Amino acid sequence: MIQRGAQAETLAAQYLLQQGLKLIAQNYRSRFGEIDLIMQDGTTLVFVEVRLRRNADFGGAAASIDAHKQQRIIRTAQHYLAHLARTPPCRFDAVLMDGIENGHVQWLKNAFHA
Repeated sequence: MIQRGAQAETLAAQYLLQQGLKLIAQNYRSRFGEIDLIMQDGTTLVFVEVRLRRNADFGGAAASIDAHKQQRIIRTAQHYLAHLARTPPCRFDAVLMDGIENGHVQWLKNAFHA
């Protein structure tokens, strides 16, 4: 599944680049967790969670970003921001996929808030 996850992150990054975003970092890690993609959309810094789910038995890709996962992403984003000279406008997006093969990507802007 790790290889499929890496493929999903690559596809998500390519999709977002096509939408005009700029890639800043991939797989940013801190002691709090990991952020799949950090991108820039104009002046806004975007923290992106990529989720791949092959079936919707447990709620699908969107449902897998529960409150606990959101808190880990938020704390990791705060860790990243602490190392910047100034804090830009930020948002948390999600890129959801139901499979690698079909290339279907759903991009949720402002998927959750800090």
